[in-house]
Amino acid sequence: MKALRHVLLSFDGRNALGSFVIPAQAGIHKETADKNPKKWIPACAGMTNDQGQPTSKTCTLRRLALTVLLAAVLLPLPCAMAQKLPPLPKDLPPYGPVVPFRTPNVTVSKLPNGLTVWRVPRPGFPKVALTLAVRGGRAYDPKDQPGLSDLLMAVMDQGTKTRSARQIAEAFAAAGGDLSGDLRPDALLSSVQALSDKVDGALMVLADIAENATFPDDEVALAKTDALQNLEAQEAEPTFLAQRALAKALYGDHGYAVISATADAINKTTAGDLRAAYHQRFRPDQSLLVAVGDFDPNVLEAAIEKDFGGWSAPSEPPLPEPPRPAGNNQHAIFLVPRAGSVQTSLWLGAFGPRRGDPDYAATQVANAIYAGMFGSRLIRNIREDKGYTYSPGGSIQLRAQAGALLTRADVRNAVTGPSLNEIFYEMNRMATTDPSADEVTRAQRYLVGTNAIFLQIQSAVGSELGWLWVYGLRPEALGQESANIQKATAEDVAAAGRKYLPASRQTVVAVGEESVVRGQLGVFGLPIEVVPK
Repeated sequence: MKALRHVLLSFDGRNALGSFVIPAQAGIHKETADKNPKKWIPACAGMTNDQGQPTSKTCTLRRLALTVLLAAVLLPLPCAMAQKLPPLPKDLPPYGPVVPFRTPNVTVSKLPNGLTVWRVPRPGFPKVALTLAVRGGRAYDPKDQPGLSDLLMAVMDQGTKTRSARQIAEAFAAAGGDLSGDLRPDALLSSVQALSDKVDGALMVLADIAENATFPDDEVALAKTDALQNLEAQEAEPTFLAQRALAKALYGDHGYAVISATADAINKTTAGDLRAAYHQRFRPDQSLLVAVGDFDPNVLEAAIEKDFGGWSAPSEPPLPEPPRPAGNNQHAIFLVPRAGSVQTSLWLGAFGPRRGDPDYAATQVANAIYAGMFGSRLIRNIREDKGYTYSPGGSIQLRAQAGALLTRADVRNAVTGPSLNEIFYEMNRMATTDPSADEVTRAQRYLVGTNAIFLQIQSAVGSELGWLWVYGLRPEALGQESANIQKATAEDVAAAGRKYLPASRQTVVAVGEESVVRGQLGVFGLPIEVVPK
């Protein structure tokens, strides 16, 4: 098994007959590798340096030797490399049937002013979840005012032409709910739940905010103070520092690199800036209203037309959508020094599929097997087996124009290097070996089951439909996603692993004590770039 692990960690993942990288620090030269290909080192040998920095020496193994070696090693890998799961107790009942979430009956319409409306009847529980999605999140912010959208969302419900902040809050409370927001790079979503017989009141106030927000000077000043204090607290958290550094490393100068405002941007933003951004973005032809719950379709339709029908779009064209990111993230380590830290926060990222791409479902399954569910390979490895960390995990980050696979693990200083080594190992195992049928089945059941549970909540259905619209997808996709997950074959999942999970594709961010990070990650032969906090 040890030899197999070294082979996997040395595999480049892009070309089975391609180059391997031997870090110069290891003192292993091309001649040595040619004479004895088995003298490879662990994970660092698989870490390619696309920029050609002098920290490593590239050697190409002879085709015949490599072909024979890979044939001997990789053919039995699905069985040889699979970690043995602990046996389950005997006489357990069989799995129950999988009950996926089914596409709801969605009525799609559009008002004369361009507002798209999706109505989803769900009788039986006397509430209605309302979601207003508006294109124009952080990726639309001016370059010199990153995070302007955060202040926009914070103050938009703090006053309209006819209501104060208190009156808005009291009106929502009288309808049975309160307003919440979800801000992402491509859009912002505002949601409220109301009692079925009071939904008209909630609609009226939501429409008032969408059409008539005033951004009072005193409320803007208070929001700026809160934002500065919140940013100061965030910058004390290693997770926030890692996410900010990774977004910048992945997306560069693209708007997707912005995950929060800066102190300078907060200080310079005025109420006038927010009003201008609001009038640019809040327009019916760039918005979607979703209603999910127990309602009379005719009554709700009339209420929506009454409350939102007077909303008009400005004469100027809408803001252009962000372009596709370059997708050429650097294979390097980005170090965020955090003096005195007793842990290292490791975050890894590489570009993946978008939500509507054909291989998105297979990638969901691959990610679940790798690190996206509690019984995943990575969790069994560095949590259950080795105790390096308590809560590692993997996820798929979605944007309208991009997708990314992320891995995270907060590890003890003493095992910073070994933890990254095991992460690379599990990535390359996904990239070079086929998952077992049992792994695929478990991942599918987990994804389909958790999705079905989550979407029992009316507001969750409204939110998910809102994001589908933002990503350019139809409402039918909400049910089709579970069906696509169940249809993904082991071959589809293996292909997704080969495409998206090789360690050689990863950008690495490490937040922690600088001497620890340099000392333990320097042996991987990757460039280490210091990122200021």
